[in-house]
Amino acid sequence: METVILAVVIAVVVLAVLGGLVVGSRRKKPLPPPPPAAPDITAPPAEPHVGDEAETPRDEPRRTIEEVDLPDGGPTGVAVEEPPVVEAPEIEIPEPTAGRLVRLRARLSRSQNALGKGLLTLLSREHLDDDTWEEVEDTLLTADVGVLPTQELVDRLRERVKVLGTRTPVELRGLLREELLKLVGTDVDRTVKTEPEDRKPGIVMVVGVNGTGKTTTTGKLARVLVADGRTVVLGAADTFRAAAADQLQTWGERVGAHTVRGPEAGDPASVAFDAVKEGKEMGVDVVLIDTAGRLHTKTGLMDELGKVKRVVEKHAPLDEVLLVLDATTGQNGLVQARVFAEVVDITGIVLTKLDGTAKGGIVVAVQRELGVPVKLIGLGEGADDLAPFEPEAFVDALIGE
Repeated sequence: METVILAVVIAVVVLAVLGGLVVGSRRKKPLPPPPPAAPDITAPPAEPHVGDEAETPRDEPRRTIEEVDLPDGGPTGVAVEEPPVVEAPEIEIPEPTAGRLVRLRARLSRSQNALGKGLLTLLSREHLDDDTWEEVEDTLLTADVGVLPTQELVDRLRERVKVLGTRTPVELRGLLREELLKLVGTDVDRTVKTEPEDRKPGIVMVVGVNGTGKTTTTGKLARVLVADGRTVVLGAADTFRAAAADQLQTWGERVGAHTVRGPEAGDPASVAFDAVKEGKEMGVDVVLIDTAGRLHTKTGLMDELGKVKRVVEKHAPLDEVLLVLDATTGQNGLVQARVFAEVVDITGIVLTKLDGTAKGGIVVAVQRELGVPVKLIGLGEGADDLAPFEPEAFVDALIGE
């Protein structure tokens, strides 16, 4: 009996101990946080609509438009930039053409009178033997006078010197001047035809290879015409050379001449046609057409020039076809002249760069080659350095005073 009671007591003690252990372990574990309290949710303010204020209007004093100080620049207070004003180029007054070559004579004589001085020195020798006359021929050939004109001049000089006998420097100079004037020609009409009697405008086409100063010459010719009181339209038919149209337009703007141009690499004949058409509509005196000196297409240059000429003549006949030649190219320039003359019926020659290294005899040679006169010469880079050709002033510049 006692054993049973002891066992029961032990069991009760063991259960009590175990129960204490379980309760202690439960107390050591952290309790989960209590659920958060529901926040007080207030409805968001309604978003403003178009024309509504973003905030609730507040009562505050209002000012009228007259009471508000506005910044300079207008009622809106916004500075408005005005577009830049493009100023028209200042119109220049070209130098009068009358006697222009005479005014440029000093420049020409400084660079060209080696020919005249050389001939005068040779002819002043006491004895003019065959060797001396050969030197005279060499001097003329070096100056690009040409073979046939040189032979003619030497033959005439030999005959006149033999008749003259004693030769003073004044007599020699007069003799040489007469013979050179015969070579250059004083009885040829060198007027640039720009005033047809039965219509307006006069039409001038300018041709030549690139590098001769063709576009520049066209611009300078416009100045010559404006200086003589004529009105001008320029046709930029050299559409194959970069900036040719811009260059010509700049020349025109300087003297108030309108320029007709087309797209780059466009049809030159179309530009020439439009230039003459606008010239007629504007009632100007002269239309100057600058043409291409080379092409970037398979079409031959000469074929294209022939097309330009035919298209222009649908309006009216050409009054002038001026061939621009570089005086420094000598015989190469004559080859160019022949080719152009076969296509477009050259009526006059413009010799550019007839200063510095140029040789004055080219005037004689090119006239003989083409059978047409030199009408204009360029004596420098200045805007007014294009002058009507005057044989007397030219020869006087060659032989000096």
